Amino acid sequence: MTMKNEKSVRIAVFASGNGSNFEAIVQAALSGRIDARVVLLVCDKPGAFVNERAARLGVETFAFRPKDYVSKEAFEWEIARLLDEHEVDLVCLAGYMRIIGPTLLGRYGGKIINIHPSLLPAFRGAHAIEQAFEYGVKVYGVSIHYVDDTLDGGKIIAQKAFEYYGDDIREVESMIHAIEHELYIDTVNKLIREKKQ
Repeated sequence: MTMKNEKSVRIAVFASGNGSNFEAIVQAALSGRIDARVVLLVCDKPGAFVNERAARLGVETFAFRPKDYVSKEAFEWEIARLLDEHEVDLVCLAGYMRIIGPTLLGRYGGKIINIHPSLLPAFRGAHAIEQAFEYGVKVYGVSIHYVDDTLDGGKIIAQKAFEYYGDDIREVESMIHAIEHELYIDTVNKLIREKKQ
């Protein structure tokens, strides 16, 4: 991942839902915890709460309906155009429930990272917490990885694990979300520092 030499790294966040990780990244940038600016939110669900967060935080939003485009390639070209226009250095997926296709990977490969609520390579896909809980694991965790053309299979950048012996999946989800916010910010910070050296 190569970044421009300007002071603040320009970040786009992709999200599909509530957007708590999106807000954590924006607040970290605003407070100076990370030397970055969140310049764009990309959301594939115009009704998602993350769009309200973006409006409140003053982040420009591209909210689209995939069915309004003739193909995945078509809306990914539109997203790529916006990323270029905003001179985005780093894309952070934060609950974006679409697989990144070859159009975006071709232009931004190596600059897209994702957060996933399991200790990859275990429990890939959209229902990782439920799968781990049903399997009966006692060590849960969060992974951050580069995005490639495999499902949650790109190179792992960071992981954090914790033990849980209870029987309340909501408690597990709460613990994972708390870890996600801190780990994502710490990892973005690490990537920024490494690329500025």
